[in-house]
Amino acid sequence: MAGQSRKWMILVATTWIQAFTGTNFDFSSYSSTLKSVLGISQVQLNYLAMASDLGKAFGWCSGLSLMHFPLWVVLLIAAFLGFFGYGLQWLVISKIITLPYLLVFFLCLMAGCSICWFNTVCYVLCINNFATNKALALSLTISYNGVSAAIYTLIASAINPQNDTLYLLLNASVPLFVSVLALLSILPQPPQRHLSPDATHRDSFIFIVLNVLAIITGLYLLLLDSLSSSSTACFLLGGAILLLVLPLGLPGIVCARNWARHTIHRSFHYDRSSFNLVDTDDLDLDLVKELMGSENSNSSNGNSHGVMEKGGCFACSGRVMEKNRFPMLGEEHSAPALVCRWDFWIYYVVYFCGGTIGLVYSNNLGQIAQSLGYSDLSSLVTLYSSCSFFGRLLSAAPDFLPRCTLRGPGG
Repeated sequence: MAGQSRKWMILVATTWIQAFTGTNFDFSSYSSTLKSVLGISQVQLNYLAMASDLGKAFGWCSGLSLMHFPLWVVLLIAAFLGFFGYGLQWLVISKIITLPYLLVFFLCLMAGCSICWFNTVCYVLCINNFATNKALALSLTISYNGVSAAIYTLIASAINPQNDTLYLLLNASVPLFVSVLALLSILPQPPQRHLSPDATHRDSFIFIVLNVLAIITGLYLLLLDSLSSSSTACFLLGGAILLLVLPLGLPGIVCARNWARHTIHRSFHYDRSSFNLVDTDDLDLDLVKELMGSENSNSSNGNSHGVMEKGGCFACSGRVMEKNRFPMLGEEHSAPALVCRWDFWIYYVVYFCGGTIGLVYSNNLGQIAQSLGYSDLSSLVTLYSSCSFFGRLLSAAPDFLPRCTLRGPGG
């Protein structure tokens, strides 16, 4: 039960990481100031925005690093990449230091690379701790990456709404602080266990509640942004942080209920009769142990040779089936096997042509607002961030459909 509660803490930690590491979405909030400080043209500013997005092309380095370093080391590397990338840009935009354009381009590249390293850590955590519901865990955590700009806008409004350079300082420091905070739940990794059908159904129900809380969080940031000012931003920020912390209590309540039911069933004893309430999980476990014990005793009484022959046949047929079968969802695939498949290249082209459209729009949102005469850019950034959040969250809907349609009338 303790391992189950820890995996939910890890899921909440990944949502925190995603919610505070989508730092490329608030580029438009300080792009005009960066353009004037560096004295560059609009084309050169677009190159800086492209460098921030191009840093994701080096995200494969995070996968290689996980082969040689533990997960928490990769998380800290991602945090320090963003800390130095955005931190030095903040020194430049604050006119504390002066750097050439080429070096600022490299800093944008480094900062964009940190985002992919954060994403890799979150993906691995979700896959390792939610083998049965990995699709639900991934879709939930990825959706929080779209709300980063709205949260950073709220933080900047609470501190100093007139200082655009504050965004770069927040981009450098907040992900590092959240990463160190998330290590408290990431370091004690729970052991991987196979879930029973009841446990899988319970996890699916928790995911439904967590998605409802995510919708409430997105609506909170979207609808109450019009009420935010220098006096109310602190209260609205406190409410947003509370909504991010609130999911920690839900798995604890569910685990406490199951623990209480498990304990009451075990301790219940009717003195006037000979029956006891026995936990079905323990009964199945004892039955499996008994069957394994009888199987081992039979094999030790001279039948081990027959078992070895049967095992050899099963292993041989398993290798034949392994050779001719199609790859399954969730399995590891080698790089040569990926590049030889058409579905990989179809996904690559679709993502290259579709995902970049939103990035181009978000990067130039500041210049679009200026050309239209909008003085308050924060509301426009929050609107775009919230819509991006709901668009990502909507992608989780198909993952719930099989769980709703495959259940018959008997439950």
